Parts: sequence; C-alpha cells; structure tokens
Amino acid sequence: MMHYTGTIWRPPYEASSLLLEVTAGCTHHRCKFCTLYTDLPFKFRMSPLEDIEADLKEAQKMYRPFIGRKPARTFLTGANPFVLKYDRLMEIAELIHKFFPRMETIGSFARVTDVTQKSDGELTALHEAGYDRLTIGIETADDEALKFMNKGYFAADILEQCKRLEQAGIRYSFFYLTGISGAGRGEIGAKATAAVCNKLHPLLIGANMLTIYPDSELYQEIRHGNWKEERETEKYREVRTLVEALEIPVIFAALGASNAFQMQETLPRDKEKLLAFLDNVIKNVGEDELRRYRESVRHL
Repeated sequence: MMHYTGTIWRPPYEASSLLLEVTAGCTHHRCKFCTLYTDLPFKFRMSPLEDIEADLKEAQKMYRPFIGRKPARTFLTGANPFVLKYDRLMEIAELIHKFFPRMETIGSFARVTDVTQKSDGELTALHEAGYDRLTIGIETADDEALKFMNKGYFAADILEQCKRLEQAGIRYSFFYLTGISGAGRGEIGAKATAAVCNKLHPLLIGANMLTIYPDSELYQEIRHGNWKEERETEKYREVRTLVEALEIPVIFAALGASNAFQMQETLPRDKEKLLAFLDNVIKNVGEDELRRYRESVRHL
C-alpha cells in the first residue's frame, strides 16, 4: 500500500507521472491565503527512506504488467520537497533509478527559498541525477503583495534563484495567483510579474485564481479591514494584462478548478487569440455569474 498523507496535490500536467511521497506538508506554512495543508496534524514531515523504497517496490509491481508503459517521470509530492538537503535528494534519485532504471526526470513543487539553500555545484549534480521541470508557486512579483502575504521572498529573489536553476540546466514552470495583489492592484501585480518573467525562461506560466476560505489568515485580514478582494471581472483584467505584457516564448495556462474558464495557449504565437478570449469573458460574462462560480469552489 503506497504511503500517501492527506490530500495529494499535483499540477495538471503531472497526471501521467509516478507520484511518490517524500514529504508531507509545507516548511513555510505561513502564506496568509493558503489552506491546502490544514488537514495535516503537523506542519512538515520527511518520509523515512524505508517508506520511499517500499513505495517504489509497490509501484514497480503495479507497472510490471504494462510492458512499454512504465512511467518516464516521477513527481515528488508535498508542498516543497526540493527543500530537502542535497544528500537526501540524491538518495531519493538513487532509489528511483534502482527500481525504474529508465526513469528520465524527477520533478516536484519548490519554493524560491528551496533553491537558495543549494550551491551551484549541487544544483548541477541534481540535474544530472534527473531533477528537472520543477513547479514554483511564485504567485506574483509584486513585492508589496509578497510581503503582505508572508511569502518569505521578493521579486529579486525569484529572478536570482531561477537564473541559478537555468545555469544548472534545471527547467521550471511558474504558478501565478491572480488576485493576490488585492482590489485596485491586480494590473500592477501582473505588470511586475511579467517584467520578471520576461528576464527568465519558464516553460509554463499557470494562472490560478485566488479563492478565499474562512479558515485562512487572509479571511481575518479582510474582516478587520486590512485587505480587500478583487472583483471577479477585475481578476480577468489582471490575467489579460499579464498575457499582454509577456514577451517571452512560454505556454500560458489556466487549468485548475479555481478558474471558471480554462485555457492553454502558446505565446507569442497565440497571444491575440488568448486576448480575444479574455476580452469576451470580461465583456460578456457578468460579475454575478463569475462570483457564483467562485462561491461554488468549496475546496481546491
């Protein structure tokens, strides 16, 4: 029986990956908007190596009947497994390759601060061991929003650490959180984020829309009058501003349940098509309908 703890989160594009639990929870666990790991009785936990090895043995048995269909990629689960020390990540890679010799790449969620803890040489060695295509929830490059939400880093850190990943050969995708800058600041946050992204080379920028739940710290900030949520139509104007300001070749997607309208296009080739789609939503879908959708999203 595979060792999975609580709700297992993965990006939509990791659907065909082998999901391997190596951590549970989040080392930071202080973002005001986040409620993803509140079902856990602890903040963060590393999986014992014996559990990881047992899961790989189990996965090997599961895939054995499917000749030619063994996974080419492993996705390590948990909020930020890349926080693990270099030696631990290398031990995990060694185990994966022991049971799946043809495994091509190993990915995970990562925080910007996880990269900071590793030397350039360690990042290069991790890439050589198979680590590639990380998913980083930068959320925004709006420093005011990053500070208010307690993200634990700033725009300059995103730029510096992602350039280090690129130098090591490790590719990555971004998650952008539409609405994180608050009412009246969405387009400011979008432009700031595009300015940082335009200096980098993410494979994909995935937009998710902020959905606020009563058990979040942000909900209490709103109740105390310290922060105001964007209207739903304002969130779509924010997404439009981000798309319009992006100048790099990148896949832009909005695929999660938080998005009332899902989309995926390649920029710059499909920019005008995507802008037209967003203009149609802004013009023809009312605030009330979009709000009803937001309120229907009971849990992410």
